[in-house]
Amino acid sequence: MPIQSPIAGLLVIGNEVLSGRTQDVNVKFLATRLGEIGIPLREVRIIPDIAEIIVATVNETRARFTYLFTTGGIGPTHDDITSECIAAAFGLPWEPHPEAWALLEARYPPGGFNSARQRMATMPRGARLIENPVSVAPGFEIGNVFVMAGVPQVMRAMFETLVPRLKGGPPVLSLTVYAVGVAEGMLAAGLGAIQIRHREVDLGSYPFYRPDGNGVAVVAKGTDRAAAEAAIVEATALMRALGGNPMPGEPSA
Repeated sequence: MPIQSPIAGLLVIGNEVLSGRTQDVNVKFLATRLGEIGIPLREVRIIPDIAEIIVATVNETRARFTYLFTTGGIGPTHDDITSECIAAAFGLPWEPHPEAWALLEARYPPGGFNSARQRMATMPRGARLIENPVSVAPGFEIGNVFVMAGVPQVMRAMFETLVPRLKGGPPVLSLTVYAVGVAEGMLAAGLGAIQIRHREVDLGSYPFYRPDGNGVAVVAKGTDRAAAEAAIVEATALMRALGGNPMPGEPSA
C-alpha cells in the first residue's frame, strides 16, 4: 500500500475577514510554503468568532487532515476566543501556560501584564508553544492543530519557526505557460484531454486581462517533475496551434 502524503487544512478565524474590513493575505503565503515542504493545502475555511462554530469546525477538520492550521483570534480582546475554543474542542482545561506566562510577564513593565494580556498566555493544558519572534506573544500546538496569529508579519514568523516540526512529502512543483490572444474557451477541450493523459498533475487555466492583450495562463502542479513538464509541453503546443505565442512563467500585470 502506498504511503499517503501529508495534507493540510486552514481555518481563517475572524469576523473582520468575513465583514470585508480585513483582507486576508495569509492563505497565499501558507499555500505556497506548505507546497514547498510537501504538505499540499487542500481546504481553506473562513469562520466567524462564534464559539460553537469554531469548536465544531476544528473537530470536523482536524479529523480529515494531517495538519490543521488556524490564523486569527489569539489576541487580548474579548472577541479573541480561538484559544479557549481549541481547548473546548479537545476537551481540555483552558489555563495559564507557565512558559507563555513568563514570556509575556517579562515583556511588559510592572503592572503592564494586565488581565487582557494574560489571555494571550492562557492556552489548552499541554499545549506546545509556537515561537513569535516579532511580538513575543506565542501561538501554540495541540494534537495536529497549529494555532497562529492573524497579523501577516507575525503569522509568517511563527510559521517559519514551526517548519522543522512538520513532516512533509515531496515538494509540490508549479510550472506555468501563458499566451496572449488565446481565450480560455479555445483551450478547454484540448486542455481537458491533456489532463486525462496526465492524471497525476493538477492542470488549471487562468484568464488574464491587460492593456497589451488578453490571454490565458496554464498551470501544472504536482510532485512529479517529469509529468508536470510533459503536461506543460503539451499545453504549450496547444497554445501555439491556436495561434498564440506561448511564454514560460506568469504573465506580467
